[in-house]
Amino acid sequence: MGRSSNELRCFTHHNNKIMNGGKNKRPFLSISSSLFTTLLFVVLFTVAALLLLHSTPTVTASLPHKPWTGDLRTAEFAWNRLSLDEDFNLPPQDMLKIAVFSRKWPSGSTPGGMERHARTLHSALASRGHEVHVFTSSTSKPVTISPVPNSPIVHSHVDESEPGKWQYKKAWEQYKLENGNGRPFDVVHSESVALPYFMARLLPNLAVSWHGIALESLSSAIYQDLVRPVDQPMSAAFNASLQTLIPKVLNEIRFFKNYQHHVATSDSSGEMLRDVYQIPSKRVHVIINGVDNNEFNYDKKQGQNFRTEIGIPNNNVTLVFGVAGRLVKDKGHPLLFEAFSNLRTKHPNIYLIVAGSGPWEERYKELGDQVIILGSLKPSELRVFYNAIDIFVNPTLRPQGLDLTLMEAMMSGKPVMASRFPSIKGTIVVNEEFGFMFAPNAEELEATMEVVVAEGPERMARRGKACREYAASMFTASKMALAYERLFLCIKNDTFCVHHPHSI
Repeated sequence: MGRSSNELRCFTHHNNKIMNGGKNKRPFLSISSSLFTTLLFVVLFTVAALLLLHSTPTVTASLPHKPWTGDLRTAEFAWNRLSLDEDFNLPPQDMLKIAVFSRKWPSGSTPGGMERHARTLHSALASRGHEVHVFTSSTSKPVTISPVPNSPIVHSHVDESEPGKWQYKKAWEQYKLENGNGRPFDVVHSESVALPYFMARLLPNLAVSWHGIALESLSSAIYQDLVRPVDQPMSAAFNASLQTLIPKVLNEIRFFKNYQHHVATSDSSGEMLRDVYQIPSKRVHVIINGVDNNEFNYDKKQGQNFRTEIGIPNNNVTLVFGVAGRLVKDKGHPLLFEAFSNLRTKHPNIYLIVAGSGPWEERYKELGDQVIILGSLKPSELRVFYNAIDIFVNPTLRPQGLDLTLMEAMMSGKPVMASRFPSIKGTIVVNEEFGFMFAPNAEELEATMEVVVAEGPERMARRGKACREYAASMFTASKMALAYERLFLCIKNDTFCVHHPHSI
């Protein structure tokens, strides 16, 4: 979650005093009795079980659009569903000066999902004419934030002293200097706790975006441990997490309410913030991340050419699975490795294209010619990858936030397979036509892949067309940017909080 160490020490000190009658005799977290460990296990698994049972009502994509009007702050659906697209080619109703606190900004050729999201969103807002100031960390390579044509530049404020380290105190000083230099900022946007609580609570015009919360991390820790072979001992890291995750959830519930506006990036996390974290509904807003709708498109010929280039046959019987991202345990690669290892022996006409790098890269090479490993790809190269596959697989063990790759695949006209987590179930695979969901274990994944093989590539293409239509209505960068713009306008002036009849 990116909490600052000072903030966590403050929270732990507060908890210690409570647990010891206010005398702070000894740190609560140092208790190591078997009773405490047992109770902590019970609490941990109970909370995680509640998270998994917590389900978001499924949105049926084929339902007719209904008119909606009212105060946007009362809307509990994703703002991406608002029909704001007609405003995209019009100038904003008011020009905003926006301060953005982001731990990282894209600097290399293969940026992470959070960095790509931040650049896509704030570049789109700058292209709308808003003045955007990005307060971020420096890297070993110079951070360049290019001007957007016909709009104010996206201003970069970085500290060059310690590359790779987020200097929030120095960023805060830069912010205060700029805020007092002429026109003050209309809104402050903190990307996933980039701005610590003790600073953020002082800002009435703050919106903080959550790309994962500690309650979701509980399930992540559990499922990553469940892939451990039964004859291996529990990892020291998982043991240590037992004594940190529960207090972290409690601290988030205690202090999150002090942030003025919360942006949830999935329907399920919005419900958690309202129902579990006890944040007033009017201060929780669901805005789903978007991807560049000009960069990701369906191109059949491009996909066929790439298949030929990498040695995959172009015919009506070959079926190609694809996976992209970091090749690490928490992304579910132990599951996919085992499932495809079994599947390939029964089906010689299936292939797996792996786009990414990491510890599991060498393991995938063991599976022979039916696995094509591309290594890390630039965002511009991912488009070719998506067009070359028949279905995208995301076996993630992290039920927090939403992986951009799912949206990119759907924008490219591909159906998806994904772990059955509330965020994905309630926001991405909201219609059976869009793909498949499975329990996050190798056996379920293999069984689901068998279903895909039985349906074949032509059926995948029809599913992909439905995915493309839905993604274009929900997951575009313009949809995301217009939703954030409307929220920021609402924060500046209550007049903009009232939405007049449109379709959703």
